[in-house]
Amino acid sequence: MVRSAPSAAANYRAACRRKSGKDFINKLKIVEEELDETMFWLEFTVALDAEFRPAIVPLYKEADELISIIVSSIGTARKNLKKTNPKPPQST
Repeated sequence: MVRSAPSAAANYRAACRRKSGKDFINKLKIVEEELDETMFWLEFTVALDAEFRPAIVPLYKEADELISIIVSSIGTARKNLKKTNPKPPQST
């Protein structure tokens, strides 16, 4: 958790400084993976000791909301990338 949570933030910053639309999407996918890993470690912590549940629940909810935002952003970025880079017609 000590590595995955800050990594999500660092990769989001890198996504904002992207070199291309594809780079932006790839960096956001890394953010999604790191947030998912953070959620795993939060679940794991509660499984080890339920006493941590009250402190973990708000963090877990926040991570879940962030993943929803990132997944939505990836979808939007893909749509925008298709608009700016349409596939050329296939020749037969």
